[in-house]
Amino acid sequence: MSATLDDLLRLDLRIGRIVEAESVKNADKLIRVVVDLGEYGKRQIITGMRPRYKPEELIGKLVVVAAGLKPKKIRGLESQGMILAADSEKPIFIVPESEVKPGTRVIRGASSLFPYIFHIPLA
Repeated sequence: MSATLDDLLRLDLRIGRIVEAESVKNADKLIRVVVDLGEYGKRQIITGMRPRYKPEELIGKLVVVAAGLKPKKIRGLESQGMILAADSEKPIFIVPESEVKPGTRVIRGASSLFPYIFHIPLA
């Protein structure tokens, strides 16, 4: 499947800080986290990262959240977004390399991307 730049820009990707995390009862892989998105509020997200992380290891971690998704019920709990992860032997959260304010948008729009995508050196 091919996606366009416009498809990417439609996603509401924001930096969030995990402020709560606990194992989901009767689920080997699930963790319920609450992610602070700054001025956009807090979101409960159900993630299947328990094989990789212990809930207590997640508190305070900055993550990239797909915040504009429709809520979905997982094991009777509402998940209000998705935390992005890299698919390796065990999934790993994608995190900013330095401190970023929760709620910061990951992609600001096509005009801010153009200098980087279409930059052609003149000399």
